[in-house]
Amino acid sequence: MEYKETAIKGVYIIEPRVFSDARGYFFEAWKQAEFEEHIGHVDFVQDNESKSSYGVLRGLHYQKGEYSQAKLVRVIKGKVLDVAVDIRRSSPTFGQHVMVELSEDNKRQFFIPRGFAHGFLVLSQEAIFTYKVDNVYAPQSEAGISWNDPALGIEWPIDPSVVLTSEKDLRHPLLRDAEVFE
Repeated sequence: MEYKETAIKGVYIIEPRVFSDARGYFFEAWKQAEFEEHIGHVDFVQDNESKSSYGVLRGLHYQKGEYSQAKLVRVIKGKVLDVAVDIRRSSPTFGQHVMVELSEDNKRQFFIPRGFAHGFLVLSQEAIFTYKVDNVYAPQSEAGISWNDPALGIEWPIDPSVVLTSEKDLRHPLLRDAEVFE
């Protein structure tokens, strides 16, 4: 795998080596020793999966305090635009974001450390999204930032009128009003 650190320190795009032939393909999706060599030790404790249709936007989510989570995300089917927003107030990149297209074709993975809000927009008819997390889900610690906060400058590539999101995601505050990491 090739590990590419993005413009925001600690956020990585991981490109697997894919071996294809007439039968299909094979690649290593996770290799602990190699991951630790490039990124460091992360104790992943849970794998999650979601299925969504075109225009679904999930995010921008995070968990606060002792339940914050690092994530390693990828797409098994379809295509999404994945976004990580730095919400560490003391960071020189506070409020900045990294955006990457993840798809069943490119098989990229995206590592998002603790201290970031995360979300994705489905660009294909359907997408199956999977991710590892290093902490359990804790509803009392969940939080979010408005996906369309103009201060973030995220250029979502579809008309906002066709975005499908949850009622909860519609109520997230702007970054300036959110509880963030210090």
